Amino acid sequence: MKRFYVFALLSLLVLPLISSAQQIQYAGQRANLSVALVSGITIEIKLSPLGSEEPFSEVLVDYPREEIFNSGELAEPFSASFGQLNLDILPSPLRVVITRDDGTVVQQLVLGGESGSVEFNTDAPVFGLGHGGPQFDRRGEVFPMRDGWGVYERPTHGSRVAAPMIMGADGWSMFFHHPISSGNVFDLSQGNGRFIPDPEKLNIPLKLFITAWQQPEDVFTQYRLIAGETPMPPKWALGYMQSHRTLDSRDEILQVAYNFRARNIPADAVIYLGTGFTPSGWNRGHGNFEFNEDVFDDPEEIFSELKDLNFNVVLHTYSPPEGLHGSSMEEESDDPVHIRNYWLDNHEDVFKLGVDGWWPDGGEPLSSESRVARYRMYWEGPLYSRPNTRPWNINRTGYSGVHRYGGWLWSGDPDSYWETLETQIAVGLNHVVSLTPFWGVDIGGFLPSVELTGELYVRWMQFSVFTASMRGHGRAWHLRLPWGWNTGQLGPAEVDAFSDAFEDGYPDPEELRNALVEPIVREYLQLRYRLIPYTYTLFRETHDRGIPPMRAMWLEFEDDDMAVGLSDQFMWGSSLLVAPVYEKGAEYRTLYLPQGRWYDFWTNETHTGGGEVTRQVDLGTLPLFVREGSIVPMDPVRQYMEQEVDDHTTIRIYPGDDAMFSWYQDDGKSQEYLGGEYSWTLLTWDDQARVLTIEPDPASEGRAPEATTLRIKLIGDNVYTEDVTEVDWQERRRTERPYRMQLEKIKLVEWDGTRMEVVF
Repeated sequence: MKRFYVFALLSLLVLPLISSAQQIQYAGQRANLSVALVSGITIEIKLSPLGSEEPFSEVLVDYPREEIFNSGELAEPFSASFGQLNLDILPSPLRVVITRDDGTVVQQLVLGGESGSVEFNTDAPVFGLGHGGPQFDRRGEVFPMRDGWGVYERPTHGSRVAAPMIMGADGWSMFFHHPISSGNVFDLSQGNGRFIPDPEKLNIPLKLFITAWQQPEDVFTQYRLIAGETPMPPKWALGYMQSHRTLDSRDEILQVAYNFRARNIPADAVIYLGTGFTPSGWNRGHGNFEFNEDVFDDPEEIFSELKDLNFNVVLHTYSPPEGLHGSSMEEESDDPVHIRNYWLDNHEDVFKLGVDGWWPDGGEPLSSESRVARYRMYWEGPLYSRPNTRPWNINRTGYSGVHRYGGWLWSGDPDSYWETLETQIAVGLNHVVSLTPFWGVDIGGFLPSVELTGELYVRWMQFSVFTASMRGHGRAWHLRLPWGWNTGQLGPAEVDAFSDAFEDGYPDPEELRNALVEPIVREYLQLRYRLIPYTYTLFRETHDRGIPPMRAMWLEFEDDDMAVGLSDQFMWGSSLLVAPVYEKGAEYRTLYLPQGRWYDFWTNETHTGGGEVTRQVDLGTLPLFVREGSIVPMDPVRQYMEQEVDDHTTIRIYPGDDAMFSWYQDDGKSQEYLGGEYSWTLLTWDDQARVLTIEPDPASEGRAPEATTLRIKLIGDNVYTEDVTEVDWQERRRTERPYRMQLEKIKLVEWDGTRMEVVF
C-alpha cells in the first residue's frame, strides 16, 4: 500500500490509477468520489452520481476546501496523512478509514451499497440527531429524519426536530448534508450505525463531513467552520419571559407586568400568544397581523406602558407560507413569499410599534430550506427595520444552520408529568450538541395534568434557570405565573382546543393555595440574574467557539466513563454542575461528581469526586456544585437586565487548583460587538500563592475594561464553622444533615482597569 503525506494542508501527490480500476458506485449507479480537507481534523466526503449536480442550499457557509482525491475509479488502496491523522480509501467494498498516528481507528465508513447507505462504527455512546426521539445514548434505535408535533412520544419528549448531526463519545462527529429529506434514516438499532438516504433522492450527491476530535469542543468549532457562527443574543433574552395565553382585557395585560415589579420578581419580557389557539390573543387569528381590539385597543400605548416598566414585548405568529424563501432581505423579488416581501408586507408595521422579538410557532409543513429562510427573515427583517439592534426569536421547528440567525428553539408542547421533566434534561442535552446551542422548555409542561402541582412547577423552574431560554408558558396559564399557585384559581380553562390530548384533566384544586411557590421562584429567578456575568460570558463562548452553555457531562469529562453516560445532570459552562430534582416528594438527590474536589454552591461544603453523593433536598433546593479551581462572577440582585444597581459584582473563587476566567462584557443590545465594542477582563487565581490577578485580557482585541469596584470572595480556604444542622429559610425551618460550612474571605477592591493583584 502506497502512502502519501500532506504537510500543513498543502497539495497532495496523487498517482495515476492502473487500468484494472474498480468503478465507484452509489446505489447501483456509476459515481464519483471526492475527498477534501476542510481543516486538520475535518474532511468532506462526497459521492456524486455521474452527471448529477449538488442542489443549492442555505444550510452551510463558504468553508475551506482542499481536494485530495477525486475519481470515478479506484484501482488500489489510496492513503494520505494530514496532521496526526491518516486517511485510507479502500475498494471492495468502498471504505474510508480515518486513524490516528497511534493506530486508533477514529471512524470507518462503508460507502454505497444498493441502498446508497453509509455504514459507520458506533462502539461508544452516540449523541446528537437533533431534538426529541429516544434518549439519551442514541444507539439501539432507528431515527427517521421525519419530524413534527406528535411524531414520537410528545407528552414526555416534546416535538421531534430532526438534524443529521451525530457524534460518538470515542472521538468523532459527522454531519450529513445532502440529500436533505425527511426520508433519510439513521439506523442505530444493531451493530454498526447506518445512514440510509431517501430512495427518492438517490440521483443527487450524498455529502458528509467527518471530524476526528481531540477534545469535545472540536465538534463545535468544526461545525461552526462549515455552518457559521452563532450571533450574540440581546441580553434581555437571557432573562425570564412570561408568556400569556387567553387575554381577558387590557387591564390584565398591564396588571401582570405591574405584579412582577411590585413583587420584586425578576423578568425581562412578556410574550403574547395569537388568537387562533386561544379565544382571545394579541391578533385576529393564525397568520394574521391585525391587533385584537378587545384587548389591544391601543397597542402602541400599551407597549409604551410596558416599556416604562422595562419589559420587552414578544409576539406569537403561526401558519407561515409554504415555499418561504430568499437569500437576503436586500434581494428584490415580486414573490409574496420571498422573505423580504413577507416581512415588509406583514411584520414591519407591527414591529415598529415597539415589538422586540417574535415567536414563530409551528412550521412543520415547511421544507428544511424554507425553515432556514424563516429564521433568516426573523433575523434580517428586524435588522432591516431597526438597524444596530439584536433580533430575537424562538421557534418550534428548524433545521441545521438556523443557529446563524439567532436560532432559539423550545421543546414543543410536552405534558406536565414528572417523567417529562426528567426526559427533557436528556432531550436538551442532545438538542444543543446537534441543532442549536440555545434551547428551552415550557416551564411546567405545556398541557396540564393532575400531576401538575406547585412542587412540579418549582422543580421545572429550578431546572430552567440553567437552560438558555427561561420561559413560562402553558395552558391554564395563570399557573405559569410565579404567584399563580396561591390564588385559589386555575385561570382560563381552554379545554376544547386539545380535548383529545387532555384526558388527564387539571391540577387538584387543593394545590392552588401553596404559599411556598412564589418565594422559591423569586429566589431562583434572582439566582438566574445574579449569574448573568458568568452566563453572558458563556454565550460569548458560543459565538466564538460554538460550544453551548448547557453541556452534557461528556463534553467536560470525556475520559470519565461514568460521566459520559449521564443524562439527568449536566454542566452549565465548565464550572457549575446542575442536578435537577425530578422525583415527586424527593428528600434526597443522588448524583455523580467526577474526580476532583467539588463545592456545594449553597453551603460551601466540599466533596471529593470520583463517585456518587447523596444530597438532602427540600422544595427550595436544587443540587448545584462548583468545580474546584473555578472563578464565578456574580452580580447583585436586579429586576431586569438593564437595571442600574448600587451594589458590586462579586468574584467568587473556589480554591483547590489554579483557575482562570475571562469575563466578557458589552452593551448587551447592539451589533457593535462585531466591531470590537466589548471588553474581556482576565481573572487568574494562583492557588499556591493565594493571589488573584485582575487585568485586561491581553488576548482581547476589544476595548479596555472600565474601572469598577469589585467584591472578591474566596470560598472556604479550610476555615470552617461549627456543625450546622438547621437554618432559617423563607420563614420556615429547613433541616439538613449536619455539615461544617466553609467560611468566605471577602475583600472589596477598587480596580482601575489595569493589572492588579489581590493577595489572600
